[in-house]
Amino acid sequence: MSRRIDLHIHTNKSDGAFSPKEIIDEAAKNKVYAIAIADHDTTDAYNNELFEYAKLKNVKLINAVEISTKTDKSGIHVLGYNYDLKNEKFRQRLYEIRNARHIYLRKVAIKLEEFGYKINTEELDKIDAVTKAHIALDIINNEKNKEILTNNFGHIPNKGEFIETIMNENCPAYVRKESVTPSEAAKIIREAGGKVVLAHPVAYVHEDGLTEENISEIVKDMKPDGIEANYLYVDRNNNKINEVDIWNRFAKEYNLFVTIGSDFHNKDGIRPEVGFVNTDFILDDEKVDQILNNLLK
Repeated sequence: MSRRIDLHIHTNKSDGAFSPKEIIDEAAKNKVYAIAIADHDTTDAYNNELFEYAKLKNVKLINAVEISTKTDKSGIHVLGYNYDLKNEKFRQRLYEIRNARHIYLRKVAIKLEEFGYKINTEELDKIDAVTKAHIALDIINNEKNKEILTNNFGHIPNKGEFIETIMNENCPAYVRKESVTPSEAAKIIREAGGKVVLAHPVAYVHEDGLTEENISEIVKDMKPDGIEANYLYVDRNNNKINEVDIWNRFAKEYNLFVTIGSDFHNKDGIRPEVGFVNTDFILDDEKVDQILNNLLK
């Protein structure tokens, strides 16, 4: 039987629903051999206790992080793996990047309120790594916004629809968030001894309208070690898109190793769960070994 691995998982240290220990429990329950927690711009999930807990549950835990970056065309996420967790310069730089989120929150809250939306800014500001997803969920789950949402959308939108219609670039409540570039993020990760991986390229095609040529330009600029080719994308209309073959071919063309990640945040009955157990997607043992060797060597 092939071993399951999942190297892109979020916890409640950023915008996931599960605690780090609960993610380990999910992985153990789903018989996942190895996982990586890749919270947004923070390594707060990791401590000695978590590694011990993972070992106790027979789950191999690889440290990771997902850094939010920006190009002139779209936001790009850069994954870092197996970096030095004790590197204070790395942790400080992540703190600075993450803090930009709170400045963004306050600016976007003003715009959203100008459009008539009620937003719990003070509560959102308590979230260390607050994201667009947190803000969108706060808006759509607030009963006070039911009327304006129905008027604007014809229904209560999901968070993806709200973000892509109201908050993204060229949208009414767009606010530019100060961030690093993909190449700067790659440098930060390498200086901490980590491996650099371009996250979910399929998402940039379907969310931001980027082309393979655009993504090749990003790759040439940031020079990642790998790319998250094995990723099942679900769009704003909950259409499931599998372009794994395209991105594995792309990786080979640019001499990049590949990784695999569910990008798990919560159980919504649609997107992949920890270890892809609710899908028929699994890699053979040879590919699993290649991925782990590339990240850990």
